[in-house]
Amino acid sequence: MESVGSKESWKFPREFWLANFMELCERAAYYGFFIVLTLYLTDVVGFNDKATGIVAGVFYAFLYFFPPFVGAISDRIGFKNGLIVAFSLLTTGYFFLGIFHTKVPVLFFLFIILLGASFIKPLITGTVAKTTSDVNKARGFSLFYWIVNIGAFGGKTIVPSIRQGIGVEYVNFFSAGMAFLALLFAIFIFKPIDAPQEGRTIKDVWLSFKSILMTPRLLILILIVAGFWTIQGQLYATMPKYVIRLLGENSKPEWLANVNPLTVVIFVVIITQLTKKIKAVNAMLIGMLIMPFSALAMAMSQTLESSVGHQIYLIGSIAMHPITLMMIIGIAIQGLAECFISPRFLEYFALQAPKGNEGLYMGFSHLHSFFSALIGFSMSGFLLDAYCPDPKTLPAGLSHIERAAYYSDAHVIWYYFVAIAVAAAIALFIFKIVTERIDAKKLQTASNNS
Repeated sequence: MESVGSKESWKFPREFWLANFMELCERAAYYGFFIVLTLYLTDVVGFNDKATGIVAGVFYAFLYFFPPFVGAISDRIGFKNGLIVAFSLLTTGYFFLGIFHTKVPVLFFLFIILLGASFIKPLITGTVAKTTSDVNKARGFSLFYWIVNIGAFGGKTIVPSIRQGIGVEYVNFFSAGMAFLALLFAIFIFKPIDAPQEGRTIKDVWLSFKSILMTPRLLILILIVAGFWTIQGQLYATMPKYVIRLLGENSKPEWLANVNPLTVVIFVVIITQLTKKIKAVNAMLIGMLIMPFSALAMAMSQTLESSVGHQIYLIGSIAMHPITLMMIIGIAIQGLAECFISPRFLEYFALQAPKGNEGLYMGFSHLHSFFSALIGFSMSGFLLDAYCPDPKTLPAGLSHIERAAYYSDAHVIWYYFVAIAVAAAIALFIFKIVTERIDAKKLQTASNNS
């Protein structure tokens, strides 16, 4: 079921919009849960920073590794049934995370959420791919990414009142409710857009996975883009604890994280339209060149505080803590970079997807996040432990000045991510030059042969 026509338009089939609505619900549930996951694992479940980084990193990584393999099941049972299975698992997992708070049950229900979310990724992006044409695919994915970020913004706007009002563990019930709403739409409103397929097996998926890994250009690009997502992931791995430990329990890192989806919602369609005639790699390079300034702004947070004190005045009498200001600036820059990178990266993969294999193939488009999560979240746990430790681990009886000394170099964390961003930008520039030369030689050879 693919939209037809040779002219670019904003008209898409009904199932395109339904899939995007369910994605909005799922993203509100996921990001509401994920922004406080490290706080939940440390403050409620009892993992230390290092263990939390590893647990959250493995969860996040396999969330992006499983989808291609789960996609084989989706192909056999159809997109509609796959969505029902996915949202049933998500509703169950979130709900019981709100009830059980000891390590083994928590790990089990995180795995249930992992399975449910693994169904979602290829199903929703595959639906977008199936319901758009080559002509309007870039526009369709920019709309999809816009709606994703509306969901992310909504979820993170609601959860601070839940976390500060009744406890971080109750955020899980909000996420369960949003997943259940999407489940109702999947059962009663969404119509099948494909017939179940019998031919694909896990072995077939594995062979497809190997073919991706055996394509040097694609694998190298995945690894380079993983540099961007390593820094973007710190909105969830590092930033919440960094802000709360430096500014206090009354701070709202969830709202700061919302600067990212807000920026994307405002600019992604505009930027995609302005850059639609630019090659995908060139558009991504613009984003990569912007990205180091995001981490650099965050690294300057304590430097600004030491210069101006605990308040800085903006537009007259509006006062803001310097750390809050630099977080907002850094996260906004990150959102702009994302507008250049993510839609074009999804488009790149969608255009290469063989007909009938959209759900499976689009799952592979998230492999960059597998690598970035393993690296970024594990780094976060060790960096927090070294530069911005859990207050519960500090010696008892410290004075305010002695306690503050443990956090004087907390900003150093962000310089590690500045280095990663710079390395990724340089790598993508080299990738662009090398691949353009290879393509030029191929064209020249083909021209000579003809």
